[in-house]
Formats: sequence, structure tokens, C-alpha cells
Amino acid sequence: MSLRIAISPNTILLPLPLTHHTPISIHSPTNKSSKTPAEKRNLVLRCQRQNLEYYTSNQQVSLETMEKQVLSPEINRSLYADIEPYNSGLLKVSDIHTIYYEQSGNPAGHPVVFLHGGPGGGTSPSNRKFFDPNFYRIILFDQRGAGKSTPHACLEENTTWDLIKDIEKLREHLKVPEWLVFGGSWGSTLALAYSESHPDKVTGLVLRGIFLLRKKEIDWFYEGGAAAIFPDAWEPFRDLIPESERGCFVDAYHKRLNSSDKQTQYAAARAWTKWEMMTAHLLPNEANIQRGDDDEFCLAFARIENHYFVNKGFFPTDSFLLDNVEKIKHINTVIVQGRYDVCCPMMSAWDLHKAWPEADFRVVPDAGHSANEPGISEELVAATEKLKYTIKDSSH
Repeated sequence: MSLRIAISPNTILLPLPLTHHTPISIHSPTNKSSKTPAEKRNLVLRCQRQNLEYYTSNQQVSLETMEKQVLSPEINRSLYADIEPYNSGLLKVSDIHTIYYEQSGNPAGHPVVFLHGGPGGGTSPSNRKFFDPNFYRIILFDQRGAGKSTPHACLEENTTWDLIKDIEKLREHLKVPEWLVFGGSWGSTLALAYSESHPDKVTGLVLRGIFLLRKKEIDWFYEGGAAAIFPDAWEPFRDLIPESERGCFVDAYHKRLNSSDKQTQYAAARAWTKWEMMTAHLLPNEANIQRGDDDEFCLAFARIENHYFVNKGFFPTDSFLLDNVEKIKHINTVIVQGRYDVCCPMMSAWDLHKAWPEADFRVVPDAGHSANEPGISEELVAATEKLKYTIKDSSH
């Protein structure tokens, strides 16, 4: 039996699973034309992916209701419920830097450390929701200069190797013998670098939106490659820079993000951040885009990202992370990648998969970059569940 989706101006026919035989009509009132055919198709496909209850009866469901059920992150049932930290604090890691950390979940549970993206992105309460709070001791921290860590947006003594030392200082401070490491985007970069430096401290890895910080990845996103897909988002990013300086946008932004004039810094930070936020989801996400209006967030996000990219991640070679994968091949690992990730395109995840075929490689066919997209969230939670059982087995 073949499946089909038939769309008329007013009706979407939603196919049942192969065990059923009657399509369900989802009607859109004739006086509402806010959804384009493409948007209706996206809703149907997302509904199919999440196997919602619309498949089990002949009820009629409005597009507006369907959209709330399918696209709202608040009712993405793959995530765990909101929880509050049971402990938080500040850890002095150098003469200059102090990092914020927090713990939630089970104080006696298996430790997991969450490595946020950017660099410079900071953590958020939603990051706790990928983990079973009854099993995991969930540890979040803001990397140097980001989030609640101080000094804000500081680039001094801020390198990949400093962050790896901070992770170890935090582990020792919290008396954690070893932990699961979870990182997405830049967090995947840092997770790989940390694990390759301290493989004996890592019980498992969950990596999402793989970023290996190679020149071709930076060039793709910041020098015009991704502009072929998002020309409307690219032009404001491009137009902040005079034509005479467009030979290297990363360098041109570096100059402005480190200007002595604060308003020049903020203007560059907003443009840099907006470009990334507008491209991070398969479907537009207004809440994410609006983060580009928060000058304090933008300044840390853009300055620290650009600082790392100008310095090539502080790695000795372009392929450093891939060249050292052999050190961590024994670690149980799940790699989650959105097929249509524009920020960290799948070529990097594919290269990592080829270098590390032992890792569990999962491609989400209807997702972009963000961890908050339903398909990505679902796979990330499934990954933490899978590793939960490998951890249990190894402890026996």
C-alpha cells in the first residue's frame, strides 16, 4: 500500500499507518488563508513524524490546532519536564575568569555535563530537559565569558585549552570521578577536544550538529556558501561590511567586534548573531531570531565565536579532531545530525562517521541545526536513554 498526501485549498488528507485504511481530513476554514500549501505540507509531515493521535480517529482538526501540537516546543513530549537546580555556584578558574555552574536531577545519579554551543552561547533552563532527572546528575556550566560567567564577553585567556582545563576543574570541584559528555554545535567540538584529552574521564558521548572547526566549515557559513540557501538573511550580514573588506568576513567582523567604540561592537554583534539565528532552524523560529535583539547576549556570542574562528579553534592543525579520534573510539557514542543543517552542514558529521564507524550515527531527515527541533530533540533524548543502559550494564 502506498502513502500519499493530497492537498486542496481547504483540505489536507493525512494517510494512516499501513495497518489502517482510512485517510483523515484535516480541514482549514475557508475564511483563513494564513497557511500556504508549503506550510500545510510541513505540518502534515511533522505530524506524521511524531505519530500524533490524529492517526487514530476520524476527527477533524484545524490547522491552527495542529500547528500548536506539532511545532510548539512546550508540548514536545520527547523532552523531560522542567526542573530547577538543587545547587548552583561560581567557580574561580583563573585570575581573570569565574564560571557559573548548576546541578539538577538526581544528586546521587550518573553525572552528565552539558557543553553549550557558540562558543559564547551560554546555557538555558531548557538544556536540563534532555536527561532523565531520576537517573542523571545534570551539570550545566557557562563557558568563559558567556552566560552568567564573568567577566562578560572577555576574550583574554579564552581558548579551547582553557575551557578543557575548566571542565576538569569543575569535575574535580564537584567530586565527579567520570561523566557522560553531551555537546552540540560548538559543544560537539569542545566535547571531542575534551574527550580526546581526557578519555578516561568520559563514560559516553552525545554529539549533535557536528562542528570540527575546519577552514571549509568556517568558509561555508561565514564567507558566502550558506548565503545560497539564505540570501535574505545573508544580505544584512554582508552589507554591514564595506565592499573593500569583503575578502574575509570573519576578519572584517573581528575588527568591528573588537572596536574601541561600543556601538560599533553592538552593531556587528547584532548582525553576526542574527545571521546565525535566522539559519539555525529548518522552519523559521521567531523566538530564536529575537535573541539577536539582545545586545548583551549578542556581544558575548559574536565576540567569542569570532575570536575562536579567527584563531582556528586554537588547534594545531585543520584536521586535529579527526586525526585524534582513535583515542576515543572505545567510548559509547551517539552522533545526531540534521540532514538540512545549514550552520554545521552534514559533511562534517559524515566525515566524523567515516573516521569513527563504531559510533551510533543518526541522521534526522526533517531537521536543521537547532537542538530544539522536534526530530533532533527526540533523537537526543533517545541517545541519553540508550547510554543510560550502557552505563547501568558497565556498573554491574
